[in-house]
Amino acid sequence: MGNIIIGTNTVTMDEPCYGLHEVHKQSPGSRGFHRYQCIQVIRNDQVVELIIDMGDARDFKADNQFFLPGGYQQKNGKYLIAETVGRLRDIADYLRNRPALELKMPTHNLMEGYYEHCRRRDNGNRN
Repeated sequence: MGNIIIGTNTVTMDEPCYGLHEVHKQSPGSRGFHRYQCIQVIRNDQVVELIIDMGDARDFKADNQFFLPGGYQQKNGKYLIAETVGRLRDIADYLRNRPALELKMPTHNLMEGYYEHCRRRDNGNRN
């Protein structure tokens, strides 16, 4: 079962930030999709989230949604935070206005790869 995240109305720029993400979601009342910036901060050893409606999703690139981690939860349950709200918001502003990365993955023929693997195995990885 997931954890419940408490909401908040304000954050400060120097607050420890657990993470920030921007996504397109259905707006309340089914008024179409909007872009939301979700900022998670740590208060009293709990994650607290501020959600900012940034407007109509058509004004943003759909392939440019992202998540920026600012820290992590240790095995003992304590949070280790390395970033602030201000720094992650600056990075988000930069990423939002950049074109999304295009990663071109090489395509492989699986059968050729399998037979090549068998040849190398049989030859003792000499080739």
